[in-house]
Amino acid sequence: MLRIVLTLACVLCLLEPKAASAWGYQGHRVIGSIAEQLLTPNAAAQVQRILNQGYSHELDLRKAGPWADCVKSVVRHDDGSFEYVVDPNHLEFEVPCTPFKSEQERARMVDFAGRNWLNCDYRPDGPDKPPGGCHNTYHFDDVAPQRNRFDRSFQGTNEHDLVAAISAAIAVLQDKAAPPPFSIRDKKEALLMLTHFVGDLHQPLHVASVYLDTDGKLVDPDAAHAIDPATKTDGGNAVRDQNVIFHAEWDDIPTDIGDAWTRELLADARLAPPSEGAVEDWPAQWASDTIRVAHDAFSGLSFQRTKPPPNVQWTVAYNDHTAYLWLADIIKRKQLAKGGARLAELLNAIWP
Repeated sequence: MLRIVLTLACVLCLLEPKAASAWGYQGHRVIGSIAEQLLTPNAAAQVQRILNQGYSHELDLRKAGPWADCVKSVVRHDDGSFEYVVDPNHLEFEVPCTPFKSEQERARMVDFAGRNWLNCDYRPDGPDKPPGGCHNTYHFDDVAPQRNRFDRSFQGTNEHDLVAAISAAIAVLQDKAAPPPFSIRDKKEALLMLTHFVGDLHQPLHVASVYLDTDGKLVDPDAAHAIDPATKTDGGNAVRDQNVIFHAEWDDIPTDIGDAWTRELLADARLAPPSEGAVEDWPAQWASDTIRVAHDAFSGLSFQRTKPPPNVQWTVAYNDHTAYLWLADIIKRKQLAKGGARLAELLNAIWP
């Protein structure tokens, strides 16, 4: 219990966190390192060969895990050019990106962002603003927690969402073309994407999102057959717990884990049940599991609106804050273990 309280205290110090990214870099490294321990010899050899093509330092799944979040440092200038920009006020953001700081790896990130910037109609700043940054949509789905499975017909899904991105990366690793709208240059890019997005898929608030009315009560966007922008919480990014973004609290992993596998997590990963059906069906299957986990992540919460449209924002309250933190700790550990197990399972299936 003490470590949970200490973890929360650390999070509360982050008054202005970086844009939310599932698990933070520590969680992605944990998932990648768990997967490394579970790879078959052939899969391990393929991973090492693909990740280190043209690379002077040895990459592994642990180091590769944060890559897709590092791409978020690529900006588009007014002249249409792209550039990787380091924030001088937050050099700590670059810690997980150091394996990709060479000129060649920075160029890869810039090229990926450029090819995946305008290939969908993504308007994060509002319907009247120009589209852009489509690769950011690859990190999430926003399925309402009233659902108990993933289905492409549900609101909060689209052809360039998290499940679709994982499927596209799988296709390229299977020597198939990436389906539109994705632009994936080669197997290395696909493996970098896959390692990160499988991690994202196991963070409950990257797959499920509550929709609220003006009184903070749950709204079902599927019953309404459309999403009212005023009801969205963006996977908890528009919700605050005091001065902290609620989504960011779920990104934070228990501090005792560190940023690599532990014996307890690896033991849990080895006990993960095998996925069913064809490999191509696994991303939606795993998303369905995470949606059901999200039922607990949103249980015992209430919301209050603090800003009117278009700057909608909510605050969250808890029926029992201590009990909620305890449950969140348990969920995070289980999801990290499952994420590592499933990443390995997928790569072992591709390269048996």
